[in-house]
Amino acid sequence: MKRLINYFSLTEKIIFISSILIISLAFFIFDGNGYVSFIASIIGVISLILNAKGNFIGQIVGIIFCTLYAIISFSYQYYGEVITYFGMTMPFAIVSLVSWIKNPYKDNKTEVSVNHVRLKEILLFLPVAIIITILFYFILKYFETSNLIFSTISVLTSTVAVYLTFRRSPYFALAYSLNDIVLIVLWTLASIENITYVSVVGCFIAFFINDIYGYIAWERMKKRQNQ
Repeated sequence: MKRLINYFSLTEKIIFISSILIISLAFFIFDGNGYVSFIASIIGVISLILNAKGNFIGQIVGIIFCTLYAIISFSYQYYGEVITYFGMTMPFAIVSLVSWIKNPYKDNKTEVSVNHVRLKEILLFLPVAIIITILFYFILKYFETSNLIFSTISVLTSTVAVYLTFRRSPYFALAYSLNDIVLIVLWTLASIENITYVSVVGCFIAFFINDIYGYIAWERMKKRQNQ
């Protein structure tokens, strides 16, 4: 247990505890019943703090979060989120897991080797992400998903994020932070109709903080590995 506690820096402990507090306050004040949402949020934060360390276990925990989040999204007819997480984010998380396990930093199996993905590669992938997003738009429109525009934007940011995660680029955390902003808006709109969804907004506020830190942590990790 002591070894596990020492594995995380003081900053990471503060971010983790703060995230739990944000999620707990949002849940117990505005919800108090939807424990699936609460549990999913806690699991998501655990996944993100492990991802910030470049630990492949974060991807395993992330797969569990994808399943629970898809269930929550289905309850509000956010079919875009259901299809995105079940059909893309989860499969990519499995592929990313394999990629991270196969590319450890030297002999440290719990730290992935950071990949130097050039801006040119990201720009070349963008047309692919846009095509995927356009296809999803018509699928979501057919299923009459709620808040179609923001659901579609979420698909775009998620597509870029999962690709960069697979490529082991620090920019994956920035892409996810953009996705967090979209999801904060998406669930704020949902909470106008059902106040219990404020707890999900709290979840993604915590995620945003973790993803910003994740990018900083990966940039530091890249510099250290280069040395």
